[in-house]
Amino acid sequence: MSLSKAQTFDSLNPVTDEVIASHPITDEAGVRAAVATARAAAVQWREIGFSGRKKVLLKWSSYLMQNVDELAELVSLETGKPTSDAKLEAALAAGHIAWAARHAESVMRTSYRSPGLLMANMSATVERSPVGVVGVIGPWNYPVFTPLGSIAYALAAGNSVVFKPSEYTPGVGQYLARTFLDATLFADVFICITGLGETGKFLCESGVDKLAFTGSTRTAKIVAATCAAQMTPVVLECGGKNPVIVAHDADIARAADATVWSAFSNAGQTCIGAERVYVDERVADKFIEKVLEIAKTIKPGAPGAGKYGPTTMPKQIPIIQSHIDDAIARGAKVLMGGTNSVKAPFVEPVIFCDVPEDSIAMTEETFGPTIAINRVQSMAEAIKLSNDTRYGLGASVWSKRRGKQIASQLHTGMVAINSTISFAAVDSVPFGGVKDSGYGRIHGPEGLLEFTYPRTVVRARFQLPIAFTSFSRTAGSDKLIVAVTKFLKGRFS
Repeated sequence: MSLSKAQTFDSLNPVTDEVIASHPITDEAGVRAAVATARAAAVQWREIGFSGRKKVLLKWSSYLMQNVDELAELVSLETGKPTSDAKLEAALAAGHIAWAARHAESVMRTSYRSPGLLMANMSATVERSPVGVVGVIGPWNYPVFTPLGSIAYALAAGNSVVFKPSEYTPGVGQYLARTFLDATLFADVFICITGLGETGKFLCESGVDKLAFTGSTRTAKIVAATCAAQMTPVVLECGGKNPVIVAHDADIARAADATVWSAFSNAGQTCIGAERVYVDERVADKFIEKVLEIAKTIKPGAPGAGKYGPTTMPKQIPIIQSHIDDAIARGAKVLMGGTNSVKAPFVEPVIFCDVPEDSIAMTEETFGPTIAINRVQSMAEAIKLSNDTRYGLGASVWSKRRGKQIASQLHTGMVAINSTISFAAVDSVPFGGVKDSGYGRIHGPEGLLEFTYPRTVVRARFQLPIAFTSFSRTAGSDKLIVAVTKFLKGRFS
């Protein structure tokens, strides 16, 4: 039975606004059916064990790389980003699938704990078990890399997954689920459902055992509240207002080049991308000069024509415009671009300096190709201003001698020293933020453990002559346990 127009939605090319395809809107019954199907499929998925899942996931990772051109073209079509950027995204994602597959067994290995002398007759262990069915709500800006940071690790840990991609990139989500089936022949372990915001709400209410969400902080709070009503734990990866700190001893050329790329790549639609820079006043002029030199070579355009693509989500355009206008109104100096840089669906690079710290261009996530550069008198000032935000996702520090010292004082989940967003490409480290940037972690051992729960097992190896956990316990037994405790742990005052 074919779906009516009211039961479908269109995915659009953000450059031309042309319809790419129509996709089903999964209703509440459909979401619950998908979760039930995934739950049944999880039984076999767990039974094949770590080695079985490793083989399956490595096969899928290899399949994605063998067909990376096809995947990149689809990503480019739905997001407008250059195919070269889409290929890089896919390659990083495939690497994470492989890492999770290879390390799940060792990370989830049963650990043996000391029972202590008082409980010396016991064997104490902690097992890690998959939570069951993991719901994933993915973003549109990195529709392969970001959701697979949850999907791959959840699957490797032994869970099944129900994935709701962004309504802007439904085709990519369906492609990922289809290739998993084609490559592995494991049906219903990884299910993709498509739809709008209401479909995501239904997934939150569906009884999944954990939900991973990537998106704005505002939406994350709604997701968390909806899941809380079901006692469903969540992993939230939200927005950022990521600082770059440039010390006087930094490699200025490298710092400028990396910062420009971090700020403008993917049209600034990167949650861990640079949005504000604090540069030592001794090298500020040199840094700004280099930034402008590089930025002048960067223009947006359709795939194949520009260094970056359009603003994928139309409603982000007025937000970017408001941030530019507010900064100018508050006295920021415009070094490149300005209020006329917004030419929907494209936004040309905008560079400010001397931006008031209370402007929304400094306090709210812009998610566009803009960067604010402010001079500071010291690294202490740079650290203070960097931390003076409700966000805490990523940061970059550029210093030849003080990088680690500065990084250790930043209230962020991730820091790159003398590089930019490098933590996203290192498979073995966790990815996530603090404060309004979310909680929970994907990637690395922490990302695997995020989709498990600990089970404590304490086993009696032999019986003591005195039973302390019995109604037959005597006063003499009570005296004995107090005496033994004092002997082992010291006298209580």
